[in-house]
Amino acid sequence: MAPEGKRMRRETYERELYRLQSELVRLQEWVRAEGARLVVVFEGRDAAGKGSAIKRITEHLNPRVARIVALPKPTERERTQWYFQRYVEHLPAAGEIVLLDRSWYNRAGVERVMGYCTPEEHRTFLHQCPIFERLLVEDGILLRKYWFSVSDAEQERRFRRRLDDPMRRWKLSPVDLESLSRWEDYSRAKDDMLVHTDIAEAPWYVVDGDDKRRARLNVIAHLLSSVDYHDVRSPELELPRRPPSNGYLRTARHLQRFVPDHSATVDGVGR
Repeated sequence: MAPEGKRMRRETYERELYRLQSELVRLQEWVRAEGARLVVVFEGRDAAGKGSAIKRITEHLNPRVARIVALPKPTERERTQWYFQRYVEHLPAAGEIVLLDRSWYNRAGVERVMGYCTPEEHRTFLHQCPIFERLLVEDGILLRKYWFSVSDAEQERRFRRRLDDPMRRWKLSPVDLESLSRWEDYSRAKDDMLVHTDIAEAPWYVVDGDDKRRARLNVIAHLLSSVDYHDVRSPELELPRRPPSNGYLRTARHLQRFVPDHSATVDGVGR
């Protein structure tokens, strides 16, 4: 555990992040070659760093193999379905990785605290969720679950930064802000969720998110260590020799419609 309040140096972070991301590429190639199915659940407090961790995980991965699922609130039709039904269609096929930016655990957190589900619906979820996840694991899906924790003081600091930053303000919603006044309610909901859903087949792993750099490295390193992957032999590639021209002439520039050269207005250099 790092000394309290001591942030990780950027140089150290970036060097280790690059190493871990290269390992994620190896993991991706193993998943694709072996036809594995990997599901990674990201849950936790608002502003705890889930989104930025997912971004670093997928930064160098093939989006056709590794995809992010971040579902909006359910439609009226989806509200009448079995609760897990709309998540099932997003589960991976062979050779795919799915990262859930929030998941079916919405029911155990925000829906319970904000009253978006009934007490009976919440009890049913806590009963069915372990059964659902055991079925996924029994069918061969590799399921990993991470809970991002953050202190109340750090969460408030990040909320204030988002309020003051027009590039990040979209990350805040009235529900997010209300989590400040409902801190203990969310804590009780989380504790109740862990009691019922921290199962041997799909255990929860808590990520300390107060230092985002450390949190990203820790979750990536743990994810890699939890999968028994290995190097996959890649086919040898060689650039072909470009054949000689057979008379093709490029279309004249004045006959094409180019986007305006905005870059020239920035650096002061024209064509």
